[in-house]
Amino acid sequence: MFNKKKKKDVIAYIHTHWDREWYREYEVFRLRLLRVFDHVLDMLLEDKIPSFYFDGQVAALLDYLEMRPEKEDLIRMFIGQKKLFIGPFYCLVDEFLTDGICFRKNIEIGMKIAKDFGCTDFIAYLADTFGHSKNVPLILKEYGIDKAIVWRGCGDIPSEFIWNKINTVNLIRGYYMDIFSSDKTIEEKAEFLKSNLDKIAEKSGETLLLPIGADHLNVPDDIMAQIEAVNEILDDYTIRIGSPFEYFNKVKFKHKHNDELRDNSKTFILPGSYSARMKLKQLNTECSYKLDIADKLQFNFGSKYENSIEYAYKMLLQNQAHDSICGCSTDMVHEENITRYKKIMQIADTIVEEIRLEQPENMTITFKYLDKYKILEVERPVVDKNAQVISQRKGFPAALLYDTNKVPVTEDYTTLYTMLKEFNADGSKSDVLVDSSNIFNSNIRLEIDDGKLNVYDRAKCYPNFIEFIRCKDKGDTYNFGPVADDVYEVAEIKSARVIEKGPLRVALRIVTSFFSVDVSLNKKSKLLNFKIKWLNLLSNKLWQVRFNFNNPVKEVQSEDMNLLISRKFDPDYNIRENLPKTRGIEAKANIAPMQRFVWANKLGIITKGLTEYEVYKNSLSITLLRSTGVISNPKNPARSTPAGPPLEVPGAQMLGENIAEFSIGFFGVKDWANYVEEVYPQTVIF
Repeated sequence: MFNKKKKKDVIAYIHTHWDREWYREYEVFRLRLLRVFDHVLDMLLEDKIPSFYFDGQVAALLDYLEMRPEKEDLIRMFIGQKKLFIGPFYCLVDEFLTDGICFRKNIEIGMKIAKDFGCTDFIAYLADTFGHSKNVPLILKEYGIDKAIVWRGCGDIPSEFIWNKINTVNLIRGYYMDIFSSDKTIEEKAEFLKSNLDKIAEKSGETLLLPIGADHLNVPDDIMAQIEAVNEILDDYTIRIGSPFEYFNKVKFKHKHNDELRDNSKTFILPGSYSARMKLKQLNTECSYKLDIADKLQFNFGSKYENSIEYAYKMLLQNQAHDSICGCSTDMVHEENITRYKKIMQIADTIVEEIRLEQPENMTITFKYLDKYKILEVERPVVDKNAQVISQRKGFPAALLYDTNKVPVTEDYTTLYTMLKEFNADGSKSDVLVDSSNIFNSNIRLEIDDGKLNVYDRAKCYPNFIEFIRCKDKGDTYNFGPVADDVYEVAEIKSARVIEKGPLRVALRIVTSFFSVDVSLNKKSKLLNFKIKWLNLLSNKLWQVRFNFNNPVKEVQSEDMNLLISRKFDPDYNIRENLPKTRGIEAKANIAPMQRFVWANKLGIITKGLTEYEVYKNSLSITLLRSTGVISNPKNPARSTPAGPPLEVPGAQMLGENIAEFSIGFFGVKDWANYVEEVYPQTVIF
């Protein structure tokens, strides 16, 4: 008598992936959420499904309860019975555009809410973020989270692996499994499932994990009957509804991976999203920085602002959801993002100013790098004779605006001066000089010579070091779409003139055929500061600043979660020579995300919200702006299948005024934090 072949155990979990906003706006999706989650709760109450996994975030649950407060007791009951799983995150944020401070806030706020609802077990559920930071597991361990689920960027990694000491599951076929909601026959569904389970089995042991659900998708009423019917047909597998926790407890984790997860050979990682709608990235960087300063101040001087800080962080985290901060949603979604950013800055600025009022005049608080020489900007209604005035405006003094015992009147409207002041000065003389073709101090120099921008690291010259370039972009908000035979345009230097001259700062305005570039330099600084402000009238373009080295760029260090990450590159790789010819392929690109800092070949670059760099041969380029007009272009040269709906989004063309700011200097990478601190000073002056 023959032994019947043992079927593999498939633990399936029912879920929905909930983008709070994407191809529909937040309130539109929330009304859909009411219908979907009402139905889920009814099915749990009637025992039509044993459990439901709510996407690893609590924000969607709170969105629901704001409209259905009467359901709270029922939800708490299901969480207590381990039929409904929530948390640990507040929101599903992008891992490369969110810094470590915000990522920790995401866990802290999310876990606090989830625990209040009675949830005690947590998996870091990161199924749809566009690749995964190697520093995420380190942060998870700080909060006692020892499990993670990921998808994009894993390449050929097995289903179960240890990622930087965290037991992690790779969803081989992704989280998107909507076959039970389709109109196919049971036989067709069984055939489809067998094909997918076979692929999962190649990377798994005797137990497989199968997500059932999709983006914003309801649960079919007859889901359990369908699974039972499919099991009658499947010869090699038995599907049963469980939870990811059961799967983690059953399987063994052996394979180790200690790097980031950005391999796009099997799944799209959509790297063009790091330059789509650059204004969002700039506002996000500014808000993250300002809110952190406000939080540090309130922790030391004004704990009454604790709830206000959390409220602002919730708005910031909502904007850091991957479809929001990545810039791949509708224009109306991103208009709301910008409104949130403005509100966050209002809160952060107000907290700083109100705490300032309560402290002694001219008090200085430095959070890091005590006693370091600094040149900082201050605004006062009276000119300090030892300061350098750099601008002035009409307005009310801050002390009056934030004083609850006074109301500003017309007579209080006065001239306010922005000044540069030295802190921890040593009495040294000014070393900054500028003329129409040079700007320099004792550390660094920019020279305009024969239409080229040469940079000197003291005596060492880097000829034609800085170029401003642009090219065609036939892509979308997910991927830059290079044109195979396209040639970069290079900006021509037209003229230059001195626009600022003083003992603490000098500045030069360089007019190019693209735009004007203001270059400034402070006394004793090693950083040249660049600010570009221009009116963009061109669609479907990629704009970059390119730094030309003497040697190939093979390794780059960049900021990731407030730490440094090292990436190696093939400098000879050219995306235009490797565009996909078959379906389902995303072209590999020498493009990578960064936060505020990137370093290569002894050059450090600090940006204010420019979050993408590219390597090619002897150059490192920073993206200044990328213009595109569609969420997902079906004819994108870099991606042979769509990544979302082909909705037109004219706002993503970034027409109108744009600003790009960055600083450069030559220094050892180990000192990177000191130079970032010069651009983002961790000092508050009262």
